[in-house]
Amino acid sequence: MHAGAHTRESATRILLADDHALVRRGLRLILDAEPDLTVVAEAADGAEAIDALAAGGVDLAILDIAMPRMTGLQAAREISRRFPEVRTLILSMYDNEQYLFEALKAGASGYVLKSVADRDLLHAVRAAMRGEPFLYPAAVTALIREYLDRDRRGEGQGSILTPREEEIIKLVAEGYSSRRIAETLTISVKTVDRHRANILGKLGMRDRLELTKYAIRVGLVEP
Repeated sequence: MHAGAHTRESATRILLADDHALVRRGLRLILDAEPDLTVVAEAADGAEAIDALAAGGVDLAILDIAMPRMTGLQAAREISRRFPEVRTLILSMYDNEQYLFEALKAGASGYVLKSVADRDLLHAVRAAMRGEPFLYPAAVTALIREYLDRDRRGEGQGSILTPREEEIIKLVAEGYSSRRIAETLTISVKTVDRHRANILGKLGMRDRLELTKYAIRVGLVEP
């Protein structure tokens, strides 16, 4: 594990976990080239990643899905339980629906394919730090199909939200700010925020990422 030689004020502090040093070096070059991102720690497996996080000072963990000793998925589950303030991204060679669903269930903010990491990783990191999900296009299609299949099997859940709350959750999931939602629905920003808090409370959720996943799952939004 190597601590980063430099930390920049207010930059997103990142831990990189991959059992291939060469992959870590390549990802580090991409991330450290950005003024708002800095790699502060590296790990060769999930257990090492957990140890590094225990020391604090990390905002986001990027975890390879397949590592010895403890996989990225196992590490993501452990991180969301022990360090809920740390966001996680899963990095994978596999365009595989099962892995994708497992990653989301494990609490990851996104699933990035290694083959296009140079294109997608920076978007994924910034989305995760904004509390938004990051999924590559085929993954979004897979999620919609999963929802439709569940709905056909009668596993869809009846909504416990009011029509107004459904309206708001839809706009939140589509990326609208509270101000834009207020303008769209001609209500005050304060009212929007109150609705938002009620929605999160009713659904037992913390943030926009979870809200968006819920909206996708119950068919309010086409991602």
